[in-house]
Amino acid sequence: MNDSKQDCGIRPSYNAISRPFPPGSRVTASFTDENHQAFIRNIGIKTLPGFMLEEKSGWEHVQSISASNHPEQTVSRDTVKICHLTSVHERYDIRIFLKQCRSLAKAGHDVTLVVADGRGAEIREGVRIVDAGKRATSRPLRMTLTARKVLAAARSTGSTIFHLHDPELIPVGLQLKRDGARVIFDSHEDYITDILTKPYLKFGTARLVSVLYDRFERSALAAFDGVVSAYDAIANSYHERGINSQVINNYPIEEEISLVPRPSVRPGLVCYTGAITTIRGVPNLIDAMAHCRTPVKLLLVGPFTEKRAEESCKSSKGWERVEAFGLLNRQAMREQMDRCLAGLVTFLPVANHVAAQPNKLFEYMAAGLAVIGADFPLWKEIIEGEGCGICVDPTDPEATAAAIDRLNAEPELARMMGEAGRQAVLKRYNWNAEAEKLQAFYATL
Repeated sequence: MNDSKQDCGIRPSYNAISRPFPPGSRVTASFTDENHQAFIRNIGIKTLPGFMLEEKSGWEHVQSISASNHPEQTVSRDTVKICHLTSVHERYDIRIFLKQCRSLAKAGHDVTLVVADGRGAEIREGVRIVDAGKRATSRPLRMTLTARKVLAAARSTGSTIFHLHDPELIPVGLQLKRDGARVIFDSHEDYITDILTKPYLKFGTARLVSVLYDRFERSALAAFDGVVSAYDAIANSYHERGINSQVINNYPIEEEISLVPRPSVRPGLVCYTGAITTIRGVPNLIDAMAHCRTPVKLLLVGPFTEKRAEESCKSSKGWERVEAFGLLNRQAMREQMDRCLAGLVTFLPVANHVAAQPNKLFEYMAAGLAVIGADFPLWKEIIEGEGCGICVDPTDPEATAAAIDRLNAEPELARMMGEAGRQAVLKRYNWNAEAEKLQAFYATL
C-alpha cells in the first residue's frame, strides 16, 4: 500500500474495525477537518460505546482507538505484531498467557491473544485479549463454528505472526498462510498418542483417528513457518516424521518460585493440583490415603473433569482423608500448596505420560515441596536425580501410601527434598531461558 503524506497511525483493532485489514497492512492518509468523518466512514471504523477517536489540529489523524477505561498503549512501528490463538484454553492459561504472551509483550512486541470464552475484550499486562465469543459446547461445533470466529478475530488484529495452540485450529492456520501471514503451531501434547487415551473414543476408533490425524498434521504443518513443542519427546516425535520443531519447555515463571528456603515444614498435609481424571491417577491417590498409617490428609485442588473419576474418588475409603477445594485461582492454589510437605503427581503409565513433563512437577519444586511422582525413567531422572522426592509405581496405592508416610514421619527429610527441588528450578528449570529461546525462534521467521 502506498503511503500518503502522513501516517494516520491506525492499528487494526479487534473491536473497532468492522472490515479487517490484510495481515501486516498499514493505513495511511492525509485529510482536513472537512473530510475527517468521511475518511472514518470509508475505512469502516464504527463509533462504539466506550471508545474514542483522538484528533489533532492541522493534518488530522486518528491517534488511537482504545477502550476509554484502559491507558493508551503506544506501539513502535518496528514492533513485531504477534497474535496467539486458542479456542480451547482459558484466557489466562499458564503456557499461553502467563508465559509466552507476557514475555513477548515485555520484550516490546505488540501481542494479541484471541480466546473464545465469552468474557469480553481487555488489555492485561501489555497483552490485548480479543474474545471471539463463547466457544460452542459440542466438539464438532467448536471445531467448525468457533474456529471460524477465531479466524475472523485473528484476521482483524492485523498481526504478521500467528501462533496457534490447538490442533483444531490447524485449518485456521492454513487460511492465515493463504493470507500471506507467518504461522506457528504450538504442540502442548504428543497428540498422536494422546488421542489413544481419550475416554470418549473406543480403542479401535481412537487408533483410526490417531492415524488420520498423523497424516493430516504432516501435510498441514509442512506449510507452516515453525512448530514449537512443550517438551523433548514431542519434538523427537516430529523429527521422526520429518518435521523440525523448537522445544520451549513449560518451566515455572519467576514469580512462582519461592525466593527463600522454607525454614521448616509441618507434617499432616500433602496435595494434588490440577484436573482430576482417572488417567492422571487421582482415584489411585485417594485409595492410597486409605492405606496411610500416619495422620495425614490430601488437599485436592482442581476440578473433576470426568464423572467416572468423581464417582470412583468419592466412593473410596480414602475419601474421608481428603479435603477437596475444586478449582482455585493460582494465588489461592499456592496458599494451599504452602500448607503441605509434599506434592503428588502419579499419572498412569500411558504413552503420552511416560515422556511428558507435567507443569505440576515443576510447580511443586518451585514451591519448595518434596515430590512424590511416578517412576517413569524421565521423571526419575529429574526427581531422584535432583534429590527432590520419591518415585513410586503409580498403579500401586500401597507404594504411594508408603512414600507419603515416610515423608510425613520425617518432615525434615521432606524439607530438604523440597529445597533441593527449589534450587534446581532456580538454576535450570525456570522460564527465563525458555522466554529467550522463544524470542530467538521468532527472530528466525
